[in-house]
Amino acid sequence: MQKSINGATFRKMILNGAKLLDANKAHVNELNVFPVPDGDTGTNMSMTMLSASREVSACSTNNLPELCDAVAKGALRGARGNSGVILSQILKGMMTVLSGSNELTAKTFAKAFAVGTEIAYKAVTKPKEGTILTVIRAISESAEKAAKKNVELKDFFGSVIDGGEEMLRQTPEMLPVLKKAGVVDAGGRGLLILLQGFRNVLLGQEEDYNIEFDDTYKAGDDSPYDEQAHFNYNDLAEIEFAYCTEFFIVNLYKKTTEADIDLFREKLMNIGDCVLVIGDLSLVKVHVHSNAPGQVLTYALELGELDHLKIENMLQQNRELKNKQQEELKPFGLVSVCAGDGLTAIFKDLLVDNVIEGGQTMNPSAEDIAKAADAVKAKDVFVFPNNKNIVLAANQAKALSKRNIHVIATSNIPQGLAAVLAFNPEDTLDGNLKNMNDALGGVRSGSVTYAVRSTQIGEFDLNEGDIIGMDAKDIVAKGDSVSDVTEQLIDKMMDDDVSCISLYFGNDVKEDYANSIAAELTKKYRACDVDVHYGGQPLYYFIVSLE
Repeated sequence: MQKSINGATFRKMILNGAKLLDANKAHVNELNVFPVPDGDTGTNMSMTMLSASREVSACSTNNLPELCDAVAKGALRGARGNSGVILSQILKGMMTVLSGSNELTAKTFAKAFAVGTEIAYKAVTKPKEGTILTVIRAISESAEKAAKKNVELKDFFGSVIDGGEEMLRQTPEMLPVLKKAGVVDAGGRGLLILLQGFRNVLLGQEEDYNIEFDDTYKAGDDSPYDEQAHFNYNDLAEIEFAYCTEFFIVNLYKKTTEADIDLFREKLMNIGDCVLVIGDLSLVKVHVHSNAPGQVLTYALELGELDHLKIENMLQQNRELKNKQQEELKPFGLVSVCAGDGLTAIFKDLLVDNVIEGGQTMNPSAEDIAKAADAVKAKDVFVFPNNKNIVLAANQAKALSKRNIHVIATSNIPQGLAAVLAFNPEDTLDGNLKNMNDALGGVRSGSVTYAVRSTQIGEFDLNEGDIIGMDAKDIVAKGDSVSDVTEQLIDKMMDDDVSCISLYFGNDVKEDYANSIAAELTKKYRACDVDVHYGGQPLYYFIVSLE
């Protein structure tokens, strides 16, 4: 009976889970509940796990602390979209627990699921039930019950997956939009596929990547942390504490208590900064900047043995970096996300330093955003996600970038353009943050696309292929003609305060056609200026801005 596994088996589980999720990402994408062609939950979760698996593959040891560190680091760096970011937080919590064991048992995994659930909920400002969060909570509860039965690990994971499946079937009752679309939550399904990949290793079925799903819904159915701080090495005077000290405390003494760990943390805070002391009586991860690394080690040796010790002289790193590249940092930089060569050109014309290609169908990862910010020679970098599904990843990039990232939570292209126009390079940081965030409320956005599924949303019965117009929240128009739906959409969004209508036409729209629609709008709304711009965006015929 296999009641525990080692690092070698855990490595296989991570790699196989990533492969199974990647093989079935299309199905997860198809569970997108809103009938527009941008369902990418499966892609986002798969890319997050593939990043974690790359880190695991590069790890040269099967020791669990290093493997778990690789999983957490890779998932964080590769996290894409809301679903990917939440998955990275689930894994972050789980790895905190798993990294402290030499062998993994059902009880260890149960505790890991509990911590993963807790951290995932904390990562979301307003947690919504009926999502991946609900499914991981059910998984955690099932794991706690199964761990008490002293079963084999393959049976433990079977019970865990069953508990998640049962809750997944209930998600349409929690979110009306799922019920109307006739599907279960996509993120929850992706998470269960990942866990099935884990279990397949225990069953000896690593090569079986074909899964049959029934994710339709009909009413009445009964059915350790690895955080890296970044500093401005361009000014030696800003480095108050010279030595970055990192290590694990292992084999803690029997006399050591949780209170001793808390006291140790307080001692470090008195002699340094950037203090990180995370763990329990089985393993403690320590990170601190101080001018007395010897004193740090002396305090730690009172609790247990030291492992994976690393001390770096940040002053010397500073000197080396300054010799390697002497860059004059300007005060502010701008990074924007958009899809379409026309929109990219518009943002660059507005002096945005770096434009990341991405949007509805491909959300950039936290690492993508961090790299784009790092490439800007500025102390403070403003990031415009221009998509609500990219905001979490943009915030996650703060921990990965050497720049000071400030996320302006733009949820669409018109908001992004309005925020960029509000930027003043002569203003202060606080002044720009206020002006750009204030600008978001002065613009109304809409879009014209097509339905990729037949469903019922609000008052609209939609058939696949219908042209639909959406404001920032809902579908407000439908029809057979792009021009008719565009006019309907603007009619719904219009009021007496609007003085300017801007149309950004996509790569499937001819310029003459866009100009003809603009001409009709000019006749209809004589008090408004109507502008037409080439956006080149995929999937969306028009992005509409009213100001």
